[in-house]
Amino acid sequence: MQKRLHQAEEMAFAGKGIDRELAYQLAKTEGSEIYALMDAARRVTEQYAGKHVDLCSIINARSGACSEDCRFCAQSAWYNTDVEHYDLLRVEPILERAKEMEQAGAHRFSLVTSGKGMSDVDLDQVLYIYEQLRVKTNLHLCASLGILTKDQLQRLWNCGVTMYHHNLETSRNFFPSICTTHTYEDRIETIKAAQAVGMKVCSGGIFSMGETIQDRIDMAFELRDLNIPSIPINILNPIAGTPMEGQPVLEPMEILKSIAIYRLILPSAYLRMAGGREGALRNLQALCFMAGANAALVGSYLTTSGRTVAEDIQMLQDLGRNVSISKV
Repeated sequence: MQKRLHQAEEMAFAGKGIDRELAYQLAKTEGSEIYALMDAARRVTEQYAGKHVDLCSIINARSGACSEDCRFCAQSAWYNTDVEHYDLLRVEPILERAKEMEQAGAHRFSLVTSGKGMSDVDLDQVLYIYEQLRVKTNLHLCASLGILTKDQLQRLWNCGVTMYHHNLETSRNFFPSICTTHTYEDRIETIKAAQAVGMKVCSGGIFSMGETIQDRIDMAFELRDLNIPSIPINILNPIAGTPMEGQPVLEPMEILKSIAIYRLILPSAYLRMAGGREGALRNLQALCFMAGANAALVGSYLTTSGRTVAEDIQMLQDLGRNVSISKV
C-alpha cells in the first residue's frame, strides 16, 4: 500500500495525476489504510491550492416540470414528488438572494433552471437578470441552464457569465441506467461548446446511484480529458417518488475514499462538495476537506436545504482552511 501511495503522490505532484490502473488499485483500499490514502490526497491538495477553499452558491430559478427522466431528480415530470413548481423567477428575488450569499461569504453565484434546455425567449430574461447581477454584485457569475447551443452560450459569455455548470452525472457506461431522454454525448457536446466560447466549465456528478467505484473513477478520467477545473461532488439524497427513493447511500468511508482518489486523478482541480453531503456524511463532513476537497456549494441546494453558510465557514476555519475570493 505504501509503495502505491508513494507512486500516486509522485504522479500527482508531477501534474498529470495517476493513471487508470493505479486508480483501480487504490479503489481496493479498505479499513485504516483509507486514512493514509486521504492524507496523501490532502498533501496533493495543499501542494496545488494551499489551504484555500472556494465557495459558491445557487438559486433554483425555475423549478419542476422537467421533460427529462433522470432517475434521481425530484424535478422530473416523469415522477410524482412534492417538489415546488414555478416558472422563471423575477429579477428581484434572485438579486436579493445573490446579495445575501455574497454578504455571507460566497464567491460565485449561479442560476439553475429545470428543463432540458432553454428557449431564446427565456434566455432573454435570464440575460437581463445576469446584467443586473453583474452591475449590482461583485460575484463571479455561473449558469446552469441545461443543454444549450453554442450561440446561446456565446450570449451568456458576452453578458459576463464566466463559468457554465453541466454535470456528466456518472460514467459513460452507467449513464443509460439513470437517464434515457438524452445521451452522455449530448452533455459532452454542451461542455465543449461552453469551452469553445471562452467559458470555464464546472462539471461533476452524483455518487451513490448504484454505480461501482470503477464507474466513479471512469467519470473522473472523463472530466480530466475534458480539462474541467471545478468538479462538484454530490451524494445521492434519495427523494420519495423518484425511482431512486430506496437506493442505499454509500458508507461515509467509501465516499471519502472516492474523494481522495479523485484528488490523485485530478491534482489541480477544485473538488467541490455539493448536495447530499449532510445526510450521507453526517458528522464526518469536515473529513472531506482532509481527503482532497477544496471547494463547496453553500446554502440551500435545488430542492433540499443545506447548512447555513456561517456553519460551513466555521467548519472550514476550524480545519485551518482559508475562505477567500474565488480563483476558479
